[in-house]
Amino acid sequence: MEKILLKYLPERAVTPCASLIKVNAVHLKIVGDRITRHGDYRRLPNGKHQITVNASLNKYRFLITLVHEIAHLVAFEKYGRRIKPHGLEWKKTFQALMLPFIRPEIFPTKVLPVVANHFKNPKASSDTDAKLSLALKQFDPVSNKTYIFELPIGSVFRIYNGKLFKKGPKKIKRYECVELSSGRTYVFQPNAEVELIKD
Repeated sequence: MEKILLKYLPERAVTPCASLIKVNAVHLKIVGDRITRHGDYRRLPNGKHQITVNASLNKYRFLITLVHEIAHLVAFEKYGRRIKPHGLEWKKTFQALMLPFIRPEIFPTKVLPVVANHFKNPKASSDTDAKLSLALKQFDPVSNKTYIFELPIGSVFRIYNGKLFKKGPKKIKRYECVELSSGRTYVFQPNAEVELIKD
């Protein structure tokens, strides 16, 4: 198990993660890239616990995603299945499970304060915390994608499913963008990755 995890996690996180997996009887599946999620947790009909994590994640995002999903399992086991998936019980559990990993031996010095700040009140997805998402992004392979916040207003861009949008103004924290084919307005996180078509 540790040999496999070494490919996906920071070296100093491998042994404690292997322990979390073993103690909680997790069946871990490392899967191909899914656009809509980094990972998920399921209790199977036979009562076993399955966690899937995308193989394409960089090692720091993989670590946060793995612990995020284990926190679902632990919170459900401790507080019952009626709790909200990303409610207070899950947040407390996620914080407690992540605490031993928020160290300079695991996260690079320039990212550590951003990670620590995120875990004061963890979100349902690390992608909704723009600062954390951008800090982790620097460890991804180079791509031709651009962040929405980098595009000029009026730019036309394509998202993962091929739909085209025109960037509009920022409203509070998100950008209002118009889908070209339907004329409908959608909101995008500033750190959403898109392909610039025309600026």
